[in-house]
Amino acid sequence: MTHHAESPPAGASPSEHERGVPTPGAPGVGRLVGLDLARGLAVFGMYAVHVGPAPGQDGVIGFLMELAQGRSSALFAVLAGFAVALITGRRTPKTGLAGRQAVAKVIIRAVILMALGTALTLTGTPIVPILAFYGLFFLLVLPLYRLGAKPLALIAVGWAMVGPQLLYALKPVVGGRVFLSYGQADGLVSLFFTGGYPALTWVPFVIAGMAVARLDLATTTVRIRLALTGAALAVTGYGGSWLALRLVPGAAEAVRKAEEGPGMSSMSSVSPDSIGIFGDSPAGMLAAAPHSEATLSIVGNTGVAVLVITACMVAMDAFPRLRRLAGPVIAVGSMSLTAYVFHIVAIWLLDTEEATVPRLYVLLGFIASVTVLAALWSRFFQRGPLEWLMARATGITRRIQ
Repeated sequence: MTHHAESPPAGASPSEHERGVPTPGAPGVGRLVGLDLARGLAVFGMYAVHVGPAPGQDGVIGFLMELAQGRSSALFAVLAGFAVALITGRRTPKTGLAGRQAVAKVIIRAVILMALGTALTLTGTPIVPILAFYGLFFLLVLPLYRLGAKPLALIAVGWAMVGPQLLYALKPVVGGRVFLSYGQADGLVSLFFTGGYPALTWVPFVIAGMAVARLDLATTTVRIRLALTGAALAVTGYGGSWLALRLVPGAAEAVRKAEEGPGMSSMSSVSPDSIGIFGDSPAGMLAAAPHSEATLSIVGNTGVAVLVITACMVAMDAFPRLRRLAGPVIAVGSMSLTAYVFHIVAIWLLDTEEATVPRLYVLLGFIASVTVLAALWSRFFQRGPLEWLMARATGITRRIQ
């Protein structure tokens, strides 16, 4: 069974200094803890896609597996926008020397992610690592870091409207969607256009995250507006696709044929109708299926990501006891880069594709092991091991004058 890669972490969580983390108990600390909770949940969703049971089954398990498809990627991509905003100045973008150092930090993180992503791809696991794509996303959104919430939101909307259509128009030039053989590294054409996470259709998630990060997230009014916006986006994306496929003559039939075609049929963990804009018919551009790369898919997945992030922030502020209970999940989210690399290396070493153990047990084993390791590590260290190395690598930016 081949699994499509969900998104990895936002390139290692920024340090406490970069986040501007308040002291424990200070107002708003739940906001930042909530982000780590959201990252932890996205990690578990990613594990579900890669080693969990196939989606589409009846019952709660099947529903949860289907829910993780595509949406875990989108959540992490939106959180990547938060990472860029936190490093470069969340509410007020850094300028002068601090701004130059922040930009250098993002560039160094991007380069490391691209190198690490290439290395993970070369292991030959049946996963399409997103790390190299992530590094490119960081570089592409960096010129926007001084913009406020409103212009960032408008750019995200515009990109989501234009990107998929442009990619469809470019298909005769760049070729169809390509999922490389195991162990082959992605090239620039794949990173931008044809790979598992083409930048042309995934960057809107990151920009949307930057826009949300610019808001005053400690206020109740902003959180209510965010929740309503997330719900509206989800309804528009998924509901709009449902209607369009039924109202546009021949659209549903065209997508059904795409399901039966070769396209992405090798990705057995993803519904084949996620062939989306890479199908033989423009009808795929109406699909909101996981990884369809269509506008309605981007809109719907962004809405879910915003809802999850808002819910996590509210829960961490409103229920202090829950914060303690969720501590192990928060620990996983605080070292999400390490957790991502951990699971790919584990898949490589254990060869989970050949495992005779039920996939649900494999998934539970992965979640339990990373949760225990993260909880123990966080008792003694502030950062995960790879996050520490990332901080060391970006520390050279202090020499910039």
